Amino acid sequence: MKLLNIVGARPQIIKSSAISRAIRTDFSDQITEYTLHTGQHYDKEMSDVFFDELEIHKPDFNLGVGSARHGRQTAAMIAGIEDVLLEEKPDGLLLYGDTNSTLAGAIAASKQHFPVIHIEAGLRSFNKAMPEE
Repeated sequence: MKLLNIVGARPQIIKSSAISRAIRTDFSDQITEYTLHTGQHYDKEMSDVFFDELEIHKPDFNLGVGSARHGRQTAAMIAGIEDVLLEEKPDGLLLYGDTNSTLAGAIAASKQHFPVIHIEAGLRSFNKAMPEE
């Protein structure tokens, strides 16, 4: 089985570390794991340091999307994720939380008919001004 992790923000990297560790420890003969970093948090201290500290492999793909208005950022992520999906053809996508990276991964996977595994949808604030809502 081939799984693609989609991360882009610090909380996603932290959440993915537990899944990655379990795959490496208990399922390495059954699951091949790839990681795509969207670049939503593009500062080195906002992402790379977590891969080192949590002892998980660095991303296999980095879209380098960076900061932009939500629509522009999400659209760039969808296009980049779709390219990787069509090239790698994973058996499923692991998505974490409620960020633009999560939304982009879900849309790209849905449009290309790839299964989505969504970990932790997040707590509701009911504040429509927050991007996560």
